[in-house]
Amino acid sequence: MFRFANPEYLFLLILVPVLFVYHWWRGKRLTGKVKYSTLRYMKNLPVSLRQRVRKYFFVFRLAIITLVIFALARPQSGTRKQEITTEGIDIVLALDVSSSMLAEDFKPKNRIEAAKAVAEEFINGRTNDRIGLVIFAGEAFTQCPLTLDYGVLIQLLDKVQVAPREWDGTAIGNGIATAVARLKDSKAKSKVIILLTDGRNNAGEIDPLTAAQIAETFNIRIYT
Repeated sequence: MFRFANPEYLFLLILVPVLFVYHWWRGKRLTGKVKYSTLRYMKNLPVSLRQRVRKYFFVFRLAIITLVIFALARPQSGTRKQEITTEGIDIVLALDVSSSMLAEDFKPKNRIEAAKAVAEEFINGRTNDRIGLVIFAGEAFTQCPLTLDYGVLIQLLDKVQVAPREWDGTAIGNGIATAVARLKDSKAKSKVIILLTDGRNNAGEIDPLTAAQIAETFNIRIYT
């Protein structure tokens, strides 16, 4: 970044064109006309170096004055570090990946693809909020921890598939509890779990009501 430490001195630059105009006007006024009956005797008169560059002396002086003014203004360049503090909220998306999410009542998409599309649209609409992703079926896992890197989050969301048969089920309580574990130590002004599910709890060790009560103790709100 380029700037002047003392920009008020730049107003002195107005003197440069004023001095130039005054010099030109004064030179025209003082220049006399010497009449010769013939110019024959003037052609061979030697011209000194001083005479050749004399007409440039004033231009040099103006250039020096200009440089002095810029020096007084103290031009500076460099980079300035600026810390910007943003205060957002922390959000965990808890996505059901049980086999029931393969139902095609959102044609041409099935339920899980429709839920992923809604989640991606939600992510793209956020700024300065950390967002994480938990997936659950018969068990619950963290697909992505809280992050501000929405690009990585969406990539991980796109990779989500319905759970294999061996851990199928709908453990909503486990999903909420895993999301709470991601949020409980957060210092954000607001902590939110968004639950994306189509079924009733039929698996897992933690009852959804118990998980919701645990979330409340950590000031975590749950939206469905």
